[in-house]
Amino acid sequence: MQLLGIHHLTAISANAKHNHAFYAGLLGMRLVKKTVNQDDTSAYHLFYADGEGSPGSDLTFFEFPVPRERRGTHSITRTALRVNGADALAFWEKRLAAAGVPRTPVREIDGRLTLDFEDPEGQRLSLVDDGGAGDAHPWAKTDVPAAFQIRGLGPIRMSVPELRRTKLFVEGVYDMREERHYENPDYKGSHIHVFGMGEGGPAAELHVAVEPGLQPAVQGAGAVHHVAFRSADADYTNWLARYAEIGLRSSGPVDRFWFRSLYVREPNGVLFEIATDGPGFNADEPKETMGETLSLPPFLEPKRAQIEAGLTPL
Repeated sequence: MQLLGIHHLTAISANAKHNHAFYAGLLGMRLVKKTVNQDDTSAYHLFYADGEGSPGSDLTFFEFPVPRERRGTHSITRTALRVNGADALAFWEKRLAAAGVPRTPVREIDGRLTLDFEDPEGQRLSLVDDGGAGDAHPWAKTDVPAAFQIRGLGPIRMSVPELRRTKLFVEGVYDMREERHYENPDYKGSHIHVFGMGEGGPAAELHVAVEPGLQPAVQGAGAVHHVAFRSADADYTNWLARYAEIGLRSSGPVDRFWFRSLYVREPNGVLFEIATDGPGFNADEPKETMGETLSLPPFLEPKRAQIEAGLTPL
């Protein structure tokens, strides 16, 4: 029952059209699934990933008409995206600068070259050099050269006022392991603790920043809704059993059609999801044309006309 790494991260946008222009246009990610929030079908749910829609590469957004996030602790605060090498970071530094994107110069954080930046709604992102580890699946229909494209999700950073309860949770429930800690570049005098899972490395790390002086965050546009960890398909029922054995209050089994999910809040209130690798985003449409039309799970198909009428074209 080893978690395999980060599966996806879901954030909040107040403007799907502008969001699509930034992530599919400027960042060159592939829109692999254009669908709706299954609990609120008036809202888009957009999935951006690599050229194959690989597990661990998708950054997703709910479109909600909400004000900006109030930043603070008890929240996920930064999402890393992996690229290969210093040349890739130099390319991105120039591309982001030309687009007027707020950013910091490339610097070394936790032993990795890192470029921090924000999207137009204040979503905090980083490009991290992963050294080319693992497979890459470039997307042909972008102007970003294949060698410099975003390869997948990197470390996810969350903020808590104290470490103990979150540490007990991720180690005791998920069998993550604390591998090291480093000085927090954004909060003087505090540290970020790195918890690895599976084979470890930048695609399989949760970074927990201890930031006791901050007010609790209030979610809004530019915030992260939840992070999902990868599970082998065969382990899904075992995770259900484990939660029940421990007595955790969870969502219970949730079938998202493209993967199966299980949600729970860790002790500092951050929403965690376990998500299976399969069946995958090509379960309902050919891989070559994924994301080109509105995709709905079978239980929403009877409402397609109504749902499409309520969505703004991207």
